[in-house]
Amino acid sequence: MITNKIFVAGLVLTVLMVDVSAMGIRSFVALPIEAGGTVVRFVDEHNGDTNANSLTSNLAYGISAKQTLFLGLPYRLSSGEGDRLGDLSLLYRHIVWQDDTMQGTSRLGLLGGAILPSDGARDARLQFGAVATFYRKRHEWDLDALWIEGLGDAKDRARYDIAWQYRLSPAEHADWGIGSEWDLDLELGGRWEQGTEMVHQATVGLQSIHKRWVLEGALVKGLNGPNDTRYILSARFHF
Repeated sequence: MITNKIFVAGLVLTVLMVDVSAMGIRSFVALPIEAGGTVVRFVDEHNGDTNANSLTSNLAYGISAKQTLFLGLPYRLSSGEGDRLGDLSLLYRHIVWQDDTMQGTSRLGLLGGAILPSDGARDARLQFGAVATFYRKRHEWDLDALWIEGLGDAKDRARYDIAWQYRLSPAEHADWGIGSEWDLDLELGGRWEQGTEMVHQATVGLQSIHKRWVLEGALVKGLNGPNDTRYILSARFHF
């Protein structure tokens, strides 16, 4: 009886560990983080149509098993007018529901925070939304939506991301632990700003996932509006 319990506990732990580093490439708020865990991520994004280049630094910290703090700060690498340093994004996630089974895990989290301008000429914004993850065997779905309320002269914004990841390799993880893996990432996302139409974007990406670090690359293509083709290269490190 004790042996059976240990075996079942080991299987459940394996299921929970599989998606420890999984998420949509453009859906950082879906990333699961354990209490006290820290993730640092650097995202280089190149716009092939305007030749603009930017680097976003992200930090995620697990306050508890259900509470996570996300910080993001963009920096424009290419030359141009205005400040190179973007606005600081602070976002808090609270997992309000989670269901872990032998087949996978499902969870729902609520998001809330603010965007603080690095330039005194800009006004702050409030942001709130939700994120959900559904993981089963080799498949994972990440869905998030965020409303950004402008204060003062700042415009309202909104965004959504729907990401599907499929583990290409290995087909099955070994019983004694989780090794590295390759994931295919397909996403549909939308970006909206007050006074404009929603711009929908499709993303195709590839992820090389390891125990403590992840490399990601993706192509993002605008589906409506002006031509918009972006290339993303990302590296994140788990501590």
